[in-house]
Amino acid sequence: MRAQAKYVRTSARKARLVCDHIRGKSVDEARAILAFTPRAVAKDWAKLLNSAVANAEHNHELLGEDLKVEAAFADEGPTLKRFQPRAMGRATRIRKRTSHLTITLTPKG
Repeated sequence: MRAQAKYVRTSARKARLVCDHIRGKSVDEARAILAFTPRAVAKDWAKLLNSAVANAEHNHELLGEDLKVEAAFADEGPTLKRFQPRAMGRATRIRKRTSHLTITLTPKG
């Protein structure tokens, strides 16, 4: 059972810091970890985890508490390029990075 969130407005590096905490954990444990993780991307991961559990329950008739996080990873998405004016007529490029988040769930045991 898989769920994917594309074009999330955070860098893949920051998203990986959170997904490393939940990989291999049960769904209940992963929800608890994400609820108390102080990073903003933890809300995106929690939403994606709930979506993956809903996919498993609806499409495969599995119970949410009998699942565990098999894989969780964050890939780089396209970068939005913006410019900020600087001194003496110059401009600096600002890179607003995006990422694609993926969670895969499997039954325990």
